[in-house]
Amino acid sequence: MKQTQKASPFIITEVSGNHMGRLDLALELIDLAAETGADAVKFQTYSPATITLDSDAPVFVVQEGLWKGRRLHDLYEEAQTPFEWHAALFARARERGILAFSAPFDLTAVDLLESLDCPLYKIASCELVDIGLIERVAGTGKPMIMSTGMATLAEIDEAVAAAKGAGADNITLLHCISGYPTPYSDCHLETIPDLARRTGLPVGISDHTLGTAIPIAATALGATVIEKHFCHSRAAGAVDSAFSLEPDEMKAMVTACRQVAEARTAPHYGPTASEADSLRFRRSLYVAEDVRAGEVFTARNLRSVRPAGGLHTRNLKGILGRTATCDITAGTPLDWAMVKGGEGGKE
Repeated sequence: MKQTQKASPFIITEVSGNHMGRLDLALELIDLAAETGADAVKFQTYSPATITLDSDAPVFVVQEGLWKGRRLHDLYEEAQTPFEWHAALFARARERGILAFSAPFDLTAVDLLESLDCPLYKIASCELVDIGLIERVAGTGKPMIMSTGMATLAEIDEAVAAAKGAGADNITLLHCISGYPTPYSDCHLETIPDLARRTGLPVGISDHTLGTAIPIAATALGATVIEKHFCHSRAAGAVDSAFSLEPDEMKAMVTACRQVAEARTAPHYGPTASEADSLRFRRSLYVAEDVRAGEVFTARNLRSVRPAGGLHTRNLKGILGRTATCDITAGTPLDWAMVKGGEGGKE
């Protein structure tokens, strides 16, 4: 996960619960993710019993937004990626040449993922305050990605300190807004470079907006990781599909982010290699009508035009009113030898 600030971002397709409880669809999503050109496919590893309680109390019911009225236990039961699927999912990803990893939500999930040699770990936004989980993940010695949705700077600092204290030395933070979907006005994209300056860590984005504009813009601001939810089709109605990208959209986003990263190079002034041929189309001074020796240069017979080749246009005012040293054919680039007195301007 360590990379230069201007490298192409590490792009993650987030499966989450978009497999709709079917292993065959989860495997197909891995195939589709590989075809988009993304770097990784990510899962979420939990069971309803390890992430919440089976309770009808109001605090265990979603009160607003996309899942309003759903009991947490029911929602997570629908969205879970069963533990017994994981070996097949990781194997399929290896076959397709795409990196697979997951976000564990409790210690048993870490144990499972370690048994599968999970190459890196994600800490979800709600788990950023679970210090025990962070310390357990950090203790694996694997790279860590931590989302910062809802977190204050103090909470981010505490989570990073816990991870470092437990042995993590490869940490990436993701700017994240835990709104589903996220309004564009809530994105606060300038947080990406600001958080990088404050923490000295690579910073990317976990995006829940509709469309691809925000990940592309985040790339321009230096995001080192892009995470975006991924589904077969939003029309299928999977648990996260409303704010997920379909395969063609993900592929287009990957391409655009790579292009923006390539364009985000160091400041540069002066002609680039691709502009070399265009230099000849810059304006310069050309004789616009036939001029006789001794004839005065005027705004009619001497003009600033394309292409280059004649004297610089800065000399036009100083040459008007002076005389020609020789006959000059229209279309000739002006040279000082054609102007009486030459560059010094003396008649």
